[in-house]
Amino acid sequence: MQSTKQDIIKFLQQEFKPSLQRCSIEDVSDRSASLIWHVAENDLRPGNTISGPTMMTLADFAMYVAILGEIGIVGLAVTTNMNINFLRKPVAGQDLRGICKLIKVGKALIVAEVWIYSIHQMEEPVAHVTGTYSIPPRR
Repeated sequence: MQSTKQDIIKFLQQEFKPSLQRCSIEDVSDRSASLIWHVAENDLRPGNTISGPTMMTLADFAMYVAILGEIGIVGLAVTTNMNINFLRKPVAGQDLRGICKLIKVGKALIVAEVWIYSIHQMEEPVAHVTGTYSIPPRR
């Protein structure tokens, strides 16, 4: 059972409201999602760059949203693994866009990837993330 962008936003507002304070869901499509992370001062690191934990948070959330869009509202889907490759320095004054694609959707595990871009420099990604989520058994 798939969920719409509006279904996911409603669920998050009820169950995990802080998740939407710094992040906007742009699109939820077939096995994919696109999110914007609104960069703030506390996301920055010395050298005028955006922190790795900020990019990991965006990637993890993009995966979660794409999964909810694909399998429906399953609040207890959890991250079991994530790997990030930092490809180039993100621009500190620009928001980030995370574009997630679900690579494999199984009954128990879902594998996904997220490409992260500085929003006004979309030609080259700043990071690539892969991750696996565990899906609780349906009752």
